[in-house]
This record gives sequence, structure tokens and C-alpha cells, in this order.
Amino acid sequence: MSWEERNRKKSVTAFLSLLLVFVLLGTGFVFFATSVFSHRDEPENNSNEEIVERVPEYEYPLPEEGHPALSSNLVQIVEDVGPAVVKITTMQERVVYDFFMRQYRQEVPAEGSGVIFQEEGYILTNNHVIAGSEKIMVTLPGVEEEYEAEIIGRDAVTDLAVIKIEGRNLPTATLGDSDNLRVGEVAIAIGNPYGLSNTVTVGVISALDRRIAIEEGTELTDVIQTDAAINHGNSGGPLINGEGEVVGINTAIIRGAQGLGFAIPVNTAREISNELIEHGRIIRPWLGIYGGTVTPAIARQYELPIERGVYVQQVVSGSPAHNAGIVAEDLIIGFEDVAVESFEDLTRELYKRDPKEEITITIYRDGEEKELNVQLEPSPES
Repeated sequence: MSWEERNRKKSVTAFLSLLLVFVLLGTGFVFFATSVFSHRDEPENNSNEEIVERVPEYEYPLPEEGHPALSSNLVQIVEDVGPAVVKITTMQERVVYDFFMRQYRQEVPAEGSGVIFQEEGYILTNNHVIAGSEKIMVTLPGVEEEYEAEIIGRDAVTDLAVIKIEGRNLPTATLGDSDNLRVGEVAIAIGNPYGLSNTVTVGVISALDRRIAIEEGTELTDVIQTDAAINHGNSGGPLINGEGEVVGINTAIIRGAQGLGFAIPVNTAREISNELIEHGRIIRPWLGIYGGTVTPAIARQYELPIERGVYVQQVVSGSPAHNAGIVAEDLIIGFEDVAVESFEDLTRELYKRDPKEEITITIYRDGEEKELNVQLEPSPES
């Protein structure tokens, strides 16, 4: 290899190290992307009056008379499902700085929502609502008593979590079938935006099968879009159809937008929750690489032989990728018979596979394509 080629490879590595957020595939360690989606419910120390002044006015058009949103059926739905929608309050340890920029740790409160879906006290919510929490408290509507919750399991990939409280005669919500949703049907969101308990907002199903990137290397697929107003604190609460069934778990909004909220389909939530209750975690295959997406701009700047793919920055020792012979500076361009153009493509295809399946990955190395057989393994718990 010439001196110029070696120097160019070193510069590519350095460039990607600075500009790309590297993700260890399959472990669920991901870095939060704040520029597009407002995804975590930050604590607020303001009064309700201050909040009303801060939140932009949203003139929601009232539906015409006879619309299901104005029917008595809507009132009945809220009365039936509302008692099962809980407020989740967490204490999270965060690094803060004083006036002199001295660093110290402080516990700060944060709030979110959840929905009881089993009489034993199992509650569905978002992973980002409880992640990093030292203590989780649950409050039922109209009940002053708080319940301390235990984490049954959580999954960063789907942003879902199951927690559990001990109680008697707990109200529950019915989980519906999100595969039967149609664009235009009524959508009801119940949650605790900005601490305002059991707030009800109404809209429609705006779109189906959306794909939103919530973090580098991680995206939510088949997501429900709704214009029912969703704000900080709604995360983890239910999206309900006109039959009073939970069809989604509200999870994200587009920062600065109005009427653009997203919910995880309840069919996904049902599958994930069942596995979390049974195993305490989601068992997926892992590859064991740090890397980033190659774009045409990067390829032109550094004269890379391909314009799209995944650049391998580092391979974890003993991982499936290491055992298959994948090395740093390889370019991954294929997974079985599917072209890989981004890290998201690679992640999506990987998670479709059985944790112990053998697959073929196509790489580009030293001017030629090579196919490597990879024996997948279940992702480690750590």
C-alpha cells in the first residue's frame, strides 16, 4: 500500500471519528439525537401559569357536528380508559455544573405517562421515560397514594418498557390491533403533559408506517402519526381508537412542529412486553462493530471506492464480526441479498434474524468485494 493510500485511510478514520456517532451494534447503547426529535421528557419546575404562557397557541379546528370526536361515545371511552392511564415520576441522577463550572451529580425529577394493561399491575411505557432512573413512582388518576414501581424490562431499540406496581383491583386498558388502523379514523391521546394529569386530546390517524430516526443508528419503523396534541409528559401514554382500544404508545414529537406526533403500534408493544415479562430483556443478534454511514459527500472528499455503505471503525474482540474476519476499515455493503447503504439498513436487517443464525455479509476491502460468513450470537446483557 502506498504512502498516499495509508495517509488517506488514516484521514478517513479521523474524520469519521469526529463527525460520526459510533454505535456498538446490538447492545442498545445509542447516543441521543436532539436536533430533530424532542424525545425525552425533561423536568419542568414552572407553575401551570408559566407553562401556558410558554407553550405556543395551537388553534385546533373543531370537527363538524356528528363527528365521532364530539359524540357521547368519546366521553365513554375517556371514562373507561382514563383510570388506567398513570403518571410516572422518576428521580434521575444527572451531571450539573455550578457557577464556577464545578461538576457534581444531582437527582432531578422527570415525568411521563404509562398505561396499565394487565390486572397484575403491569404498565407499558417508553424506555426513555424510565431510563437511568434511581426511583420510579406511579400515581393513578384520582388516587393520592403513590406506588413504587419495579422495572420488569426495557428495550432501547423500540423505546418500550414494562414496569410493575403492587395493588388491588387495578383498572386496565384493552389492547387493540394496530394492523387494522386506517388513516383518517379518530385518535385519542391521554397522558400527563407538563404534569397536567389525565389530559385528553383528540385528532385523527394522520399516517401509518412512518419511519423516524430517534438516535444515531436507531430508528423506529412502522410508526403511527397523529395530530392529536402530544407534549412533554405524554410519552408512554396510550393512543386510543374509536372503539376504546389502545392502538399505540405515544413516544415522540417533531420539535417546533404542531400536530406531528408519533406512537409505537400496539402490536409491536404487545410482542415486546410479552418478551420483557418472560425474559426481562429482548434477545436480539449482535454483530459487534463500531462504525458509521458512508455518504456520497464523504466518499468524494476522501476518494472512497463506494458512495454508500457502513465504514467499520472498530471491531469488538470475540464478537461475531471479529470471529468472521471483519476488520477495521472494511466497508460493509451487503447483508445476505440486501444492499446496505447506511448503518440503519444494517441494523434493520440484523434485527430480522434469529440470534443464532448464520448469515453472509458482503464487504469491500483492498479494491474487491468479499463475502464473509458470520455466525450470529445473542447480544450480551451488559
